[in-house]
Formats: sequence, structure tokens, C-alpha cells
Amino acid sequence: MRLLVNGEPTVLEPAPANVAELLVQLRLPHERVAVELNGEIVTRAERAARAVHDGDSVEVVTLVGGG
Repeated sequence: MRLLVNGEPTVLEPAPANVAELLVQLRLPHERVAVELNGEIVTRAERAARAVHDGDSVEVVTLVGGG
């Protein structure tokens, strides 16, 4: 599957079925990221239900705390 992840062309095999699987393949922590799929925010509750398709554009932002 070919995706655009944070502006970078990315090929993933096996193809993730949904956003939750995509985050696992990208080795990103589920609890500390915000995800946008084709311009739409995907909430944590929606990640397992939102399908990922060849050619999709995904933006992933890691949340960092500090002071």
C-alpha cells in the first residue's frame, strides 16, 4: 500500500486495514498522537473503524509535554 505520511511517500506491506493498524506499523504510541486522514481528524475511538486505502494522505502529530 502506498500512502503519503507526513508529506513523505511511504510503502507499507502488509497493508494496514485501518488507522489503528497503521500506527502499529509506524511504531507510534496510540495514546500520544493525533491523526488526520485525508484532511479529517480521526479520534482515538474511531481509529479501528477508519479504513486506510492506497493513496491516502495521513498526518500524524506526536504530542509532547513539558514546561
